[in-house]
Amino acid sequence: MPLTIYNFLTRHQEEFKPLVEGRVHIYVCGPTVYDHAHIGHARNYISFDVIVRYLRYLGYRVRYVQNITDVGHILDTGEDRILKGAARERLEPMEVVERYQRSYFEDMDALGVQRPDISPRASAHIPEQIEMIKTLIAKGHAYEVNGSVYFDVSSFSKYGKLSGRRVEELEEGARVAVREEKRHPEDFALWKKAPEEHILKWPSPWSWGYPGWHIECSAMATKYLGETFDIHGGGVDNIFPHNECEIAQSEAATGKPFAKYWVLGGSLTLNGVKMSKSLGNVLTIKDALRRWRPEAIRFFTYSAHYRSPIDFSEQALEAATRGWERAIGPALAVREHLRSSALPEGGADDVAPALADIKHRFIEAMNDDFNIPVAVSVLFELSKLTNTLLAAEPPAGRRALEAVAALYSELAGQVLGILPERISANGANAEREAGLIRLLIELRAEARARKDFATSDRIRERLKALGVILEDGRDGTNWKFA
Repeated sequence: MPLTIYNFLTRHQEEFKPLVEGRVHIYVCGPTVYDHAHIGHARNYISFDVIVRYLRYLGYRVRYVQNITDVGHILDTGEDRILKGAARERLEPMEVVERYQRSYFEDMDALGVQRPDISPRASAHIPEQIEMIKTLIAKGHAYEVNGSVYFDVSSFSKYGKLSGRRVEELEEGARVAVREEKRHPEDFALWKKAPEEHILKWPSPWSWGYPGWHIECSAMATKYLGETFDIHGGGVDNIFPHNECEIAQSEAATGKPFAKYWVLGGSLTLNGVKMSKSLGNVLTIKDALRRWRPEAIRFFTYSAHYRSPIDFSEQALEAATRGWERAIGPALAVREHLRSSALPEGGADDVAPALADIKHRFIEAMNDDFNIPVAVSVLFELSKLTNTLLAAEPPAGRRALEAVAALYSELAGQVLGILPERISANGANAEREAGLIRLLIELRAEARARKDFATSDRIRERLKALGVILEDGRDGTNWKFA
């Protein structure tokens, strides 16, 4: 089946047809860098990492743009997030930006999230934002009052087409305090005149000030991807007002559709409660990485479809760790076997049909709106097949195991990002451990063949004491961590 994507703009799952054959332009709303990234960010950016990985796996030439918000993101209190971070740490605003932008990319690198092709900063694109605002004023979609500029929502008849919210349904004071200078309560700021003491401000035709939050994404997306591009990604929490305002100002300025497909990820809660600093229940990615493997955190996010909500808990992460070990353990064992010079050659033809079927079903799952949970279930089928090959007598041939290893690298490595070329960090000895466990399983099988059940039982019990559970079946002996 062809790749289909659920498009939030139409509320339908549609066949994906890029604007230019063979190329995909994708924009994803990036972080506001005023503090360390948290696990909600991890869930969102891991999801889009897999989406971009898969598009490239299918052969598309992808340009992935993810912005860095370093000005203009206003809290409900009216404070700029960057200035709040600067006040908290008694630093210059751009010092805060540099610190937490580095922190964000460190976290993404640790999680195996591939970097975007372009990571533009809002403060570096003030001229582009000013030019777009000037265009909106000239076309009658925006107006200036006392040095600030607002988008006139009533001038854009399609406002609400993404969120489904009608202008007449909007309440005064929603999200930020209503300014009396606005013509309508629902109008939103494109440019704000800065108070004298405000640090982050730039010259413009209207005042020394700073851009609104929404205009940055429109200006940077169109600069690097064109007036109309393929995919706009982000979190479902930003549908209104951010994404809705992006569409309104972009399409009002250009007269063209902004993004063809809107792909939005579900929210994340922590132990069933929405994360909030006021509640003290924010878990940073750095704290999570101190407790769990990065691959396990990725694997946890795969337990739910990217559009569905997901709850982060200690129990869920422990289960994800065990799931990752079961899925990837056989791949590590294959690597150990391939280091042996005693393997017989051949065997590729014997496993080719089964591997082709697994690959077909994996692609079929991913083509169904990037259904990663189903794709992971197919990966477990590969693990089951691998355990059978490793337990076979006579042993599987080198060519067969090379074919298995290659498919693992494609599906678990290239697409899902949970099989690194080299296991590192707190899992530095994972491959060695897998090899030793497999060796003990082989010694136990030899003991059972000799009817030396005392030795066989001793190996099982010693492994169990070390947290390794053996499971005997018709396909041989599999193992997992307790």
